Amino acid sequence: MSEHRTELSDTRTDLSFQRTALSYERTLMSWIRTAISLISFGFTIYKFFEEFNKGNPSGHLFSPRRVGMIMMLFGFIGLLFAQIQHDIAYKRLKAEYPQIQRSLSSVLSVLILLFGLILFLAALYRQ
Repeated sequence: MSEHRTELSDTRTDLSFQRTALSYERTLMSWIRTAISLISFGFTIYKFFEEFNKGNPSGHLFSPRRVGMIMMLFGFIGLLFAQIQHDIAYKRLKAEYPQIQRSLSSVLSVLILLFGLILFLAALYRQ
């Protein structure tokens, strides 16, 4: 009977660690969705108003180009901080539960970070 309780306890502990890991994954995926929204919406604002105001550059402090670039930057920085937080939490979890699988959402996060950086640099250097 005691052996059955230990086995049941181990199973519950394993499931607890797996739920925690999946929670970390869901949180990072939420950040990815938010970053994609900010980056793509920022780039869309930038491109739309670039075409709309062709030949009539705006010298205002909050021109559509600057607003678009700020949105892209916020998406990029937000996802970068989320990735750092995810890595720290996942390493802590891995130290306690080494059997946990590698985070696949981190791969997607890094790809989106690279894509966001490319879009931001494209907007920045395209005067």
